[in-house]
Amino acid sequence: MKPVLDYRVYLVTDTVYFNDANIWNKMDAALRGGVTLVQYRDKTQESRILYERALKMKALCDKYKVPMLVDDRADIAFAVGAAGVHVGQSDLPAEVARHMLGADAIIGVSAHNAEEALAAEAAGADYLGCGAVYPTGTKKDTSVIGVEGLKAIRAVTKLPFVGIGGVTLANYRDVLNVGADGAAIVSAILSADDIESTVQKFVQLSL
Repeated sequence: MKPVLDYRVYLVTDTVYFNDANIWNKMDAALRGGVTLVQYRDKTQESRILYERALKMKALCDKYKVPMLVDDRADIAFAVGAAGVHVGQSDLPAEVARHMLGADAIIGVSAHNAEEALAAEAAGADYLGCGAVYPTGTKKDTSVIGVEGLKAIRAVTKLPFVGIGGVTLANYRDVLNVGADGAAIVSAILSADDIESTVQKFVQLSL
């Protein structure tokens, strides 16, 4: 049976954080604080390292009963038993990811505008990742759509979606207020001085 996900505080990893020996302690603190969903994203590593890290991430997520998705790599998602995969516009098509992972997998798709949102919905996506909402340092080649862009996407689809890109404690409620089901967050959590407390604040704001 396909899981029902809670998208409110959706932690996404980034390659740079795996250079930090404390990354697993940071992930544990984030999960302890109450993140509701995790995406393992690690863009530059070879497949064996991706597999080994994804296994470790999956075990940590399982400890806290939080679903884990894998960015882009449906093969890695399948290999570690992840809940599903998130694909971008230049990654595997959603239909192919669905064929590889099966009917019960969660397939997320990046959408930057209403047209891409509608195409993802038609392709069988379970949710959308929409942005960049604000300027972000983790993806330098993306354009900013703002909360108005999120409004335009909400107007054309009933799919769950999260805002991604530059989301912080200061603007998180603005993302929710235009109809997003949550936010995908990288730096505002993983660069925080007190990760557990920061996640708890995001959770409180989501209520």
